[in-house]
Amino acid sequence: MRCRLLTLIIVGVFVPAGVQAQSVTLKATVSETVSISVLPNSIDAEVVSMSNTVRITLSSIDSPVVRVPLLVRSNTGFKIAATFESKTARLSQLSVDDVKATGGLASPQVVNALDLKSYDDPDTSQPLFVASGPRVSLGGTLQSPNNALQITVLIRLKPELPRDSSIHLTFVATPE
Repeated sequence: MRCRLLTLIIVGVFVPAGVQAQSVTLKATVSETVSISVLPNSIDAEVVSMSNTVRITLSSIDSPVVRVPLLVRSNTGFKIAATFESKTARLSQLSVDDVKATGGLASPQVVNALDLKSYDDPDTSQPLFVASGPRVSLGGTLQSPNNALQITVLIRLKPELPRDSSIHLTFVATPE
């Protein structure tokens, strides 16, 4: 019994003295991400979304006014550029109609910090816009319902719109 007790004392005293403290440092980076999509079931059009690009095709246009609710999620500042294409339809206005946060994981400053610049495309004389702003999402994923900025884009076509017109709108988001 004494021998076991002595062994335990020796192990308890000398083994910890031989163990050195170790520290581990981890370094990680998160890639800058900007994602846009269209609010599901919000417009009657063909919508193709690919992470940072949304392409909308309207083939039958019943009204000269179309509203597109875009959802923007980002972990960094962002910029969105919009382009319009049509062989017969002419655009009279492309602007932002409404901006709102979708929930508690969307930055409260992003709505007031959104910067909009409208201009006419020098090649087509069509109105276009660029929107930019700070980080939108404070948490969540690219599918979370409560971490996006909803930007409703107003598209107003000229009244002399031919019935067989089709239009293509493309929105591209990039980190800024």
